[in-house]
Amino acid sequence: MYKLISSTQNPTIKKLVALQEKSRERRKSGLFLIEGLREINLALNACYDFQHVFFCKTIVETQLLEDLLDTLSGKAEVIELTEEVYRKIAYRSGTEGVIASAKAKPHALTDLQLPETPLILIAEAPEKPGNIGALLRTADAAGVDAFILANPLTDLYNPNIIRSSVGGVFTVPVATGSTSEIIDFLKNKNIHIFAAILQEAISYEKQNFKEASAIVVGTEADGLSAAWRAESKQNIIIPMQGSLDSMNVSVAAAILIFEARRQRGFTPNS
Repeated sequence: MYKLISSTQNPTIKKLVALQEKSRERRKSGLFLIEGLREINLALNACYDFQHVFFCKTIVETQLLEDLLDTLSGKAEVIELTEEVYRKIAYRSGTEGVIASAKAKPHALTDLQLPETPLILIAEAPEKPGNIGALLRTADAAGVDAFILANPLTDLYNPNIIRSSVGGVFTVPVATGSTSEIIDFLKNKNIHIFAAILQEAISYEKQNFKEASAIVVGTEADGLSAAWRAESKQNIIIPMQGSLDSMNVSVAAAILIFEARRQRGFTPNS
């Protein structure tokens, strides 16, 4: 028998709502919420420290819940919610009936464990959480060695990032830092910088990405800051046939990173 919360005015529920809605609350508490069985399992595989698991038995499939609770046995407090209370804290419209709270990780550059010739995807100040989520999905699909956010405008545990990345935030080694910190980090590691900008650029297909490489993309509105242009080994461009001079950042990143992966001998999962 699990503890049951049946009031939306319960202090625990109010805290959960704040964690969903406010980046400040996530930073202050060091906690964030994970919604959905797939995302929770991915976070478990990534060794996140869980605090609570909240479930609504009228929504979640019984066997799936039992399997999850067996895996989490002793690792988190389990609390049952009525459907009204559960929907108060749920972020998704089509929810699975399970939400967990977990401790955030620091995501420091120095925590990255990189191979000898890494392939890294870097995004500078992407404006929209949905774009960050899409970039994480690309990073996961291409099997990059790290995804780095430069000058992030939101925390990595924004619920829309977790949702739009389909849990990719838990499957890819991720770090954050300022542009200057990241450039220093790359230079110290002898990792070549390839900046996706229009000026003095060559087609991405003509560039060799087999050495230690970091492909850097900027926002669709402002592109990359001058610091990346100054430190880039080579600026790269995706030739386009239409009237527009830019595309969605996650689409551009996918084209570039998969070309780098192709050059390195991409082997899809069987």
